Amino acid sequence: MTGTRKAVAALFLLPALVLLGALVVYPIGYSIVRSFYDSSGDHFAGFDNYQALFTDDGIRTALKNNVIWVVFAPTVATALGLVFAVLTERVRWGTAFKLVVFMPMAISMLAAGIIFRLVYDQDPDKGVANAVWVGVHDTFAQSSAFPKAHPGRNSPLAPDHGGFLTTAPVHAGQWVALPLVGVAPDQMPDGAQRAVQAKPEPGKITGTAWQDFTRGKGVGRLGAVDPAELGYDGMRVEAVKDGEVVARAKAAADGTFTLPAEADGARLRLPAANFKAPYNGVDWLGPSLVTPAIIGAYVWMWAGFAMVLISAGLAGVPRELLEAARVDGANEWQVFRRITVPLLAPVLAVVAVTLMINVLKIFDLVFIIAPGSSQDDANVLALELYRKGFSEGRPGVASAIAVFLLLLVIPVMLFNTRRLRREVRR
Repeated sequence: MTGTRKAVAALFLLPALVLLGALVVYPIGYSIVRSFYDSSGDHFAGFDNYQALFTDDGIRTALKNNVIWVVFAPTVATALGLVFAVLTERVRWGTAFKLVVFMPMAISMLAAGIIFRLVYDQDPDKGVANAVWVGVHDTFAQSSAFPKAHPGRNSPLAPDHGGFLTTAPVHAGQWVALPLVGVAPDQMPDGAQRAVQAKPEPGKITGTAWQDFTRGKGVGRLGAVDPAELGYDGMRVEAVKDGEVVARAKAAADGTFTLPAEADGARLRLPAANFKAPYNGVDWLGPSLVTPAIIGAYVWMWAGFAMVLISAGLAGVPRELLEAARVDGANEWQVFRRITVPLLAPVLAVVAVTLMINVLKIFDLVFIIAPGSSQDDANVLALELYRKGFSEGRPGVASAIAVFLLLLVIPVMLFNTRRLRREVRR
């Protein structure tokens, strides 16, 4: 068509063909050949390496996780991209919102993995996910401030179903000492004040629950309220008779509390709720949640990619069709479901298939986010390829995994290529 001689055209194509052969064709060919040899590479192993794909526990876990990735990650990312693209069309700050959503695409997988490793940290003081989760939980079910408190030496308290109970009944007009130990000074409630020995009151039972400690001979008296000791602010106290609670009280900031005359002759109990361990959130990177957690990180990165492509497709949707549907009485949900989505079906398919190809070779996020204790549970084929080839010294099996991944990707690539060509013809 241009009159260019074939020799000149071949000369211009040669550098690209050399690079293609060196970086694509040769590695594929070598991997296929290497997959039929043993670990040393000296002896022909036949299909033994491929047999390991279905007998090795690590590879089978990786296959199962890859299926989960292929089903859920592209679906969720595409759905979110569709929602973002449609909703941001009608707001003034839609462009700014799209920029924010797309911004994670500018971050490398390594950086995103480090970010989400911190986000999913078990410690609520470090991990954002657990900080939010624990904050919501504590709003409705407040944790105790004294999870490690327990009776010390010669204490009048004895263990009782997770809490503590006085060994002898109490009587009106007497002061009751409820000394405890085990809470570090910096872990005491912020409102805790210096403990005070409550004054006896006629017809009532008074007492003090406080942090009783001694630092050796002559420093602090055991079982007595010393000036430097703090009261257990908010400690719940119950008076129990014949197994039933007859009165309740809550310690003030200085640890003092007062019970009515009904508590006379009862035993005092510090219920287990006082010593309930604080809620520490969800183990996001534990064996059961590590794969969904990593998929969440992936969706955070790639939802912006889906949104941009779907927005481009949405710009080509004839507006008169949408307006005609609204004039005919269709509500927004009907317009979205029956007109917008069907018209965007080709674009949605391209986005979903592209993400499927991407997740089949996911490696970085899994390797970085999953801790060593859960990496076996989060394993995927690309990670197992790396482990077999470099950690376990089994390059034959690693090559077989690489060939298997190629076979999985080829049909999806062909489907995507045909669809793109079909769109170009239209």
